[in-house]
Amino acid sequence: MNINNTYIQLLMVVGLISLFACNNRLDVIPQQSIDEAQALSTPGNVLAALVGAYDGMSDNDAWGGGQHLSELLADNGEQVWAGTFEEPEQIFQKSILVQNLDVERFWAETYEAINRANNVLSAIDILDADDQSRVEAEARFIRGALYFDLANLFGKPYSDGNASSNLAVPIVTEPTRTIDDASKVSRNTVAEVYEQVISDLLFAKNNLPEDNGIFATTYAASAILSRIYLMQGDLASAGTEADRIIESGMFSLVDNYADAFTQSGNTTEDIFSIEITSQDGVNDFITFYAAPEFGGRGDIDITGAHLDEYEEGDARRDLFYVDANGIDRTGKWINNAAQDGNINIARLAEMYLTRAESRMTSGDAEGAAADLNVVRERVGLDGILPGELSMDDILTERKLELMFEGHLYRDTKRLQKDIGSLSYDADALIYPIPQREMDVNDNLMQNSGY
Repeated sequence: MNINNTYIQLLMVVGLISLFACNNRLDVIPQQSIDEAQALSTPGNVLAALVGAYDGMSDNDAWGGGQHLSELLADNGEQVWAGTFEEPEQIFQKSILVQNLDVERFWAETYEAINRANNVLSAIDILDADDQSRVEAEARFIRGALYFDLANLFGKPYSDGNASSNLAVPIVTEPTRTIDDASKVSRNTVAEVYEQVISDLLFAKNNLPEDNGIFATTYAASAILSRIYLMQGDLASAGTEADRIIESGMFSLVDNYADAFTQSGNTTEDIFSIEITSQDGVNDFITFYAAPEFGGRGDIDITGAHLDEYEEGDARRDLFYVDANGIDRTGKWINNAAQDGNINIARLAEMYLTRAESRMTSGDAEGAAADLNVVRERVGLDGILPGELSMDDILTERKLELMFEGHLYRDTKRLQKDIGSLSYDADALIYPIPQREMDVNDNLMQNSGY
């Protein structure tokens, strides 16, 4: 996809971002700041701030690779953390300390990106009238999508207990520009965060264009909404959002499964991706999943237990490779484009599988089989007849299609599956509120078990 001329100009002035992007770590007063009236005084500066919000979202501690940590938290003997970093080891072992730096950075960087989005939203009136609804929609897409991630990792799943009383994370919808007592916010409930997320993403869906260069579109908003509805157990609404994307005709599966992970640009099945280059950002999926010969550290090994789940002839099985040390690795994340590589956030295959699950739940086995078989036949497998199809078939296909892309934790939680000896609702399967945040904000309550 091409970036329109407006955004090309913005990227030239993106250096403005650091001047007013407030750090959300509560005890740190921003060292680089200028007067608010100056920072957000022109349409160009506001649009540059929007690019800064996207940049924050793509940080390697957020959507630039932080999802790999949730894959480790949900692992059930199919991948092994073999690296030397202590923080991912704690997550893999489900024994996380409240001082875990990876958890702390995920919280801090995600909230920083949200704060950048809030800065944009505070200055919408400065924009030309023609730009206002689209820019507001982009900022609310970023904020809503990131709050969804925060709620999933720091709060109980929506289906566990009472979402109206279980705590998630603080909702902050105004920019944080000074650090004072008002900055010491309390945690909102899971239900409250979901309500805010859905509000943001519905606005984004209704006000974003179908084509927006490399930035968020109306279909990107629908893709995230479909995940939210799945987490709520609202499969009908999830299927409606997936159907909207599929039937738009804007996307198509690439013929060769491996080509969906080229990391050299968006493909026809990418609904939304993070485009990362060597000039800006890091793809930590490559860092930890790829062997050294493909630009990574080789920290996450794939076990035979996972490889054995694929049917004979499945092209997804063929994408795995054995590195120079004889270790099995996923070929989804390799640096094969002389850059730091794109990250597939939402692909069309996911939407087919979501619609299949929705249709199966409603009793439409024929429609479910049709959707499932689109995905199966792309990887060289025979279709499954409607009369022989089960929900387990759909869920197995979903797991194998989307493995190592950051979906495993959400799906494990919503389907209430045990992880080893731990129940899906175990305290150890939720991140602790970082101790650093607890130390400076006495209004935060720690998660049970920490």
